[in-house]
Parts: sequence; C-alpha cells; structure tokens
Amino acid sequence: MSLLATGTPGSGSAAPADRGVGPLLRAWRERRKVSQLELALRADSSARHISFVETGRSRPSEEMVLRLAEHLDVPVRERNTLLVAAGYAPRYRETPLDDPALDALRAGMERLIQGYEPYPALVVDATYNVLAANRGITMLLADLPESLLAPPLNAMRLTLHPEGLAPRIRNLPEWRGHLLAQMERQIALHRSAPLRTLYEEVAAYPVPETTPETAPEAEPVEAVPHFALPMLIEHEGRTLSFVSSISTFNTPMDVTVAELAIETLLPADPATVKYLHSLVN
Repeated sequence: MSLLATGTPGSGSAAPADRGVGPLLRAWRERRKVSQLELALRADSSARHISFVETGRSRPSEEMVLRLAEHLDVPVRERNTLLVAAGYAPRYRETPLDDPALDALRAGMERLIQGYEPYPALVVDATYNVLAANRGITMLLADLPESLLAPPLNAMRLTLHPEGLAPRIRNLPEWRGHLLAQMERQIALHRSAPLRTLYEEVAAYPVPETTPETAPEAEPVEAVPHFALPMLIEHEGRTLSFVSSISTFNTPMDVTVAELAIETLLPADPATVKYLHSLVN
C-alpha cells in the first residue's frame, strides 16, 4: 500500500492566532501543570516577565516564544500558531508528503515497513489516517467491507468499527480502552479539533455483543506471559497475538514530519511468529 495512496498528514490548527500569544502560552502552561516560576527558571527568564507575556503587557521576542514552546513541549504545528499570534512568521514548514523534498523520507519509511514483513506495520498521520501499510496489515484487513477500505483509510475506524476488526478482536474491551486512552493523551498533547472529532466518532461506535472470544472455531489462546497489553485477534480460525510499538521522528523541523508515526505490531507469542512465517514460506 503506497505511502501516497490515502492522502497527506495534517491535523489542522487547534487554536486561532487572533487570541494573542499570551493566552495561548498560559493555556499551554496550565495544560502542562507548570507554574510561572518553574517555566521562568527553565527558560532563563523571570516569573514577572512570564506574567507580563501572558497578560499581554509584554510582547515576547521570537526567540522567547520558541524557548517557551520548547520547555512546554508544544507540538511543532502549534509552535507556528504561537509565532503568528505573537506577530512573527511561522518557523516550521509543512511540506506536502508528495513533495520531492521528502522523497528520501518516503522511500525510507516504505523500506522500513516492507522489511518488517511478515509482521504488520503501517505509517499514520496525526489523525490516524493510514499513509502506507505492508502486507502484514493487508492480511489482517482481508474481507473487510469495501466501505471501510475506501480511502482515506483510518486506523481507528478500521479497528473499532463494528464492521471492521472489532468483532475479531478477542480482548476487545481492553484493546478498545487502550486505543481510546491513547487518543485522549494525543488530544491533551496536541489540542487537535480533527482528532477530537475522530475520537467522538469512534468512541460512539456500538461494541459488538459477540466477539471471537466465544467462537468455537477459534483456537484457544496460549497462556504466555505478556510484557505489554496484547491485541488478540482472530484470523482464519487462529488467534494471533500482537503488541504495538509506535515510533516518531526525533526533533522534527517540519510539521508534516512531526505528525508522522510508524506503528509496528510485534508477535507476542511463538505461535503467532510461526504462523506468520508460514504464510511467506
């Protein structure tokens, strides 16, 4: 599945720039539960100056805006919002994923997820739209309705929709809770309106009353100690067990790159390893 097959990333700016930089910085500081004094110490400033910035009595320099954003762990997209609100030009580009400047990045991610086969791996954007996926993912999505497989594919919809993977997930209550909690953490971090809309949509999906947990044709789950919450999913009468790992780019300087994530599903038991390798032998 091509990295350009289903769209390009982008979560939309969550905070209007016309509010002024002071209220925006105060909102991020309060969200991070940091006092004015603590932020001042981190940013080599003073609590008085931080107070003046937040109330609009003082206009911070461009350098100060970026310094405060760094110490408040503000996402790259929202750092641009802060700069614009303070009267400065955006610092970080938002390069379209199909731009030639990102050719090496796209090729590298495609090689990475293909090299992970036969285990499933995919690339998603800030709202979990699937930008690329390997054959391991294609295997799990086999026989899903065409309506769910029409672009743009969305990992959360595919997983939690009652006509998607949800009926096949044997520990659906636990896995659903894990995914919703993950989205809540992302919403708290990014303050993304599109992500909030997606969360409200998938959280409202009815939970299938019957899951493969009680299906007689499914093989029993092997009792093995898990080092992380697994997703137990039925595939052609077998119960496969995966744990999820998500990777992002370190110190991104582009909004698009900052919002990309590579998710890999690592087999959590020997039976899953053996079965997946049998598919390619």
